[in-house]
Amino acid sequence: MDPKIMFANLGSVLASAMFLWAVFQQYFPTHHIRGQIEKYSQRAFNFFYPYVQVTFNEHTGERFMRSEAYSAIENYLSIKSSTQAKRLKADIGKNNQSLVLSMDDYEEVADEFRGLRLWWAFGKNVSKPQAFSFFSHTDEKRTINLSNRYYKLTFHKKHRDVILGPYLNHVLKEGKAMKVRNQQRRLFTNNGSSWSHVVFEHPATFQTLAMEPERKKEIMDDLIEFSKAEDFYARTGRAWKRGYLLYGPPGTGKSTMIAAMANLLGYDLYDLELMAVKDNTELRKLLIETSSKSIIVIEDIDCSLDLTGQRKEKPKEKDEDEKNPMNKLATDDREAKPSKVTLSGLLNFIDGLWSACRGERLIVFTTNHVDKLDSALIRKGRMDKHIELSYCGFEAFKVLVKNYLGIESHSLFGTIEALLAETNMSPADVAEHLIPKAKSRNIENHLKSLIRALEQAKGGATLKNDQSAKEAIKDQ
Repeated sequence: MDPKIMFANLGSVLASAMFLWAVFQQYFPTHHIRGQIEKYSQRAFNFFYPYVQVTFNEHTGERFMRSEAYSAIENYLSIKSSTQAKRLKADIGKNNQSLVLSMDDYEEVADEFRGLRLWWAFGKNVSKPQAFSFFSHTDEKRTINLSNRYYKLTFHKKHRDVILGPYLNHVLKEGKAMKVRNQQRRLFTNNGSSWSHVVFEHPATFQTLAMEPERKKEIMDDLIEFSKAEDFYARTGRAWKRGYLLYGPPGTGKSTMIAAMANLLGYDLYDLELMAVKDNTELRKLLIETSSKSIIVIEDIDCSLDLTGQRKEKPKEKDEDEKNPMNKLATDDREAKPSKVTLSGLLNFIDGLWSACRGERLIVFTTNHVDKLDSALIRKGRMDKHIELSYCGFEAFKVLVKNYLGIESHSLFGTIEALLAETNMSPADVAEHLIPKAKSRNIENHLKSLIRALEQAKGGATLKNDQSAKEAIKDQ
């Protein structure tokens, strides 16, 4: 056909179509027709399109709070992004020493679950510029562009029950667990009714802890079992928490044990200073503000306020404050702002209704004098596991000497083993003799220094026992 004739016919057809559309619009409202067309076209699309899509926005609500689901998905997809995505974004990760890779905008990765295939895509919506006033005392406003990033999950509609149930639960659980493993540990302390924190970088582990291997394994197994027991606590109707009482003489490693527990489980630490808490209400507020997957520590619980009912201060002489004015100033300062935390308030803190407001949490007390604590404070159900940290034995010594001097055997070990069996010396005191004091260290000199210290401690203990025996005979 001649092109000219073809274009002429096409023009006639278009002209006729435009005339008919004009007549159609005159008798049928445009907005009504458009709505009907969109309605039925969407139905037709949904009928033939076999996939379901779920969008997880980064921010939800009017206050632009970051979605926990979005954060969990971001963590879950981090490994898949680095191995599948062709376009990646890089950022500084933990300790500012490594790069963390994630999907770039509009990138997509695949995943599998129980043999089912699905896809995750990353996108971003940029809203219209909005004006905000950042300072209430001025009328100054700034215009910013708000963007909301999102992850979009696509899967076949026949797998809806599996994906929206078990799969998403799996993603959220794994994503939260990865966050705990990757984030920096934090050490919190309370200043009145609020917490402040620093990065927790204590290097202690159970491998370097001076303790018998069997006891270490028992404690580690107990901690790991607790961290995996969410279903057990839910099934039995108990709050997901556990109490540990660490007791023993000074220098036996109670604080080091707590650091090793935090590093093993990946928990944050909350070092609670009871003397800085005004009353039971403030104590409850501090409890509510702690996070799950944390360890709440009260060190030297026997010295924290008057919580035992057994430890009473000796009456002071009338002129004691007059002899030392500083004593009176200290007394006046304590009396000016006394803490009103009671034993009842502390017990409710440990296992009352408010103690269940967070999950997966350890509560740890330490003391040098377990016999002076109120029995209600340390009974089973509150302090579920009692761990005695005693003087240094030979097995603990072998851990210390390997840590400090890098050796596992020596001809002087036999002498040291015999002396440790007859002497009470804390692991901290033993370690003091093993710390290298120069680059050209002499291992034998360190061991001989320890032997001399043990012999002196043994002689001092023998002399003290002899004097005690003589005084007992004299009293008779």
